[in-house]
Amino acid sequence: MDSSVPETSGVVGGHVLVPTRFVWPYGGTRVFLTGSFTRWSEHLPMSPVEGCPTVFQAICSLTPGYHQYKFFVDGEWRHDESQPSVTGNYGVVNTVLLTRDTEPILNIESPGSRSNMDVDNDAFQRVVTLSDGSLPRISEADLEVSRHRISVFLSTHTVYELLPESGKVLALDVNLPVKQAFHILYEQGIPVAPLWDSCKGQFVGVLSALDFILILKELGSLGSNLTEEELETHTISAWKEGKSHLERQIDGHGRAFPKTLIHAGPYDCLKDVALKILQSKVATVPIIHSSTQDGLFPQLLHLASLSGVLKCVCRHFRHSSSSLPILQQPICSIPLGTWVPEIGEPNGRPLAMLRPNAPLSAALSLLLQAQVSSIPIVDDNDSLLDIYSRSDITALAKDRVYAQIHLDEMSIHQALQLGQDANSPTGLFEGQRCQMCLRTDSLHKVMERLSNPGVRRLVIVEAGSKRVEGIISLMDVFRFLLG
Repeated sequence: MDSSVPETSGVVGGHVLVPTRFVWPYGGTRVFLTGSFTRWSEHLPMSPVEGCPTVFQAICSLTPGYHQYKFFVDGEWRHDESQPSVTGNYGVVNTVLLTRDTEPILNIESPGSRSNMDVDNDAFQRVVTLSDGSLPRISEADLEVSRHRISVFLSTHTVYELLPESGKVLALDVNLPVKQAFHILYEQGIPVAPLWDSCKGQFVGVLSALDFILILKELGSLGSNLTEEELETHTISAWKEGKSHLERQIDGHGRAFPKTLIHAGPYDCLKDVALKILQSKVATVPIIHSSTQDGLFPQLLHLASLSGVLKCVCRHFRHSSSSLPILQQPICSIPLGTWVPEIGEPNGRPLAMLRPNAPLSAALSLLLQAQVSSIPIVDDNDSLLDIYSRSDITALAKDRVYAQIHLDEMSIHQALQLGQDANSPTGLFEGQRCQMCLRTDSLHKVMERLSNPGVRRLVIVEAGSKRVEGIISLMDVFRFLLG
């Protein structure tokens, strides 16, 4: 939708009125808007958005400056908890600041009619831009100040802050058959589990969805030493030994370099944990504690991830975000994430994307070759349909599907259907699998979204068309924040 609305523009008291679109995305039967711009006396009716009956909108021409507003929904006063708010004479009200006389246009973009494609928790995202298309730029000094304050926080807080009050952590015995292990990962809905060696009395590694991908590629390759029958009894320990042998051959090493488990302790600082994850390119780090100096009787306390660390950062700076100037920057104005190269852009890194009818083998090969954790699935116009992640591969463990299909014959569409809840309606695009954002979203909003459990990346899309513009991962955010 065009952000300018000429028919409602005008001039009052020497100020050009700014067409401003207000949105109530939480449903209702009759929704009205009122605010300081109506002297709190007039209720302006809001209309449902075509194709989105639970989303209401109204356009008002406002003078530049500070405004307060509130919604009257089915006889009750409401405010949008996701937007800036203050408490005053009219209770909790939302606020908006239009900063220039003629240039700003407040534009609220629609995410389209695919309700399962969640651009923002509120269905719409408010964006303030300048009419000449320019975006605010942060100074190098403000960038360094923000990075320094985040670094100080991470260095002075420990892993104990990541530990939940209650919960469970699943570990697998290395003598467990691989087939059974991946069935457990699928049933428990987890992408990774630490490995316990009872003979050594210690944790020795992790089993992840990447291992399952490598196993399936091994099963499908010519000259494979691993058969489907052997997979039934093939233990995790045997697989890890074979995997390390293959890696030594690929790396050209003439002797074995045993890998040590990357882990952290509860007294380690959050910055060290974040750096371990970044440097090792892993999704999680086991938090292990031993009451003895020799490391005997280790206890597995938690699996630390970047999302947990990021949640601590967001929580700490939530009420003092002004101390971090970088948080209000739109993501398109900072070097963050992987973007689709512009036409003629030199040295642009291509963004891996696939069509839903592409073979599953293509997705698995791309996950390995591009060293990414997920691939956007798009239509012929590069509009986002779904996303295929490493963890989706564990769905093939259900009912031994991996033994009944060929990777070249199963499409990504079919593979994603396998992972759907049996109780949900059939179709490719069920649930809110696609976590998305807009290029004009602030870094703070992106960090809040990425700090939610299970969210490891956001796909940057064009509002309305859902055309993929880029992708931002947790690792991207931490590499940027830590400099």
